[in-house]
Amino acid sequence: QAQVVESGGGLVQPGGSLTLSCKVSSPYFNMFTMAWYRQAPGQERDLVAQITTRRTTTYADSVKGRFTVSRDDTKRTVTLQMDNLKPEDTAVYYCKATLRESWSWGQGTQVTVSS
Repeated sequence: QAQVVESGGGLVQPGGSLTLSCKVSSPYFNMFTMAWYRQAPGQERDLVAQITTRRTTTYADSVKGRFTVSRDDTKRTVTLQMDNLKPEDTAVYYCKATLRESWSWGQGTQVTVSS
């Protein structure tokens, strides 16, 4: 299984921006569908954004127009650019790497939006 490591979380004020990064250890990274999920306390883990091998992107309605997902296959990295952050974006953000019927999760990174 591929190792998945997220970075870039932190504390930001409402209206601010953060960039999350996810690095995958597999040499077959270009074959993975990559996704970001988030989980707030007491809630389920929900899809935030996804990018396929063909760079087709999907976003949750709540983040459309504010978040942008991208990938760099040469660096085996997927990035989530988060702008105009809101308090309701506060959660642990997880990166998921999927290849056919197999997937791997990262350990998560905390994002807190508060004044």
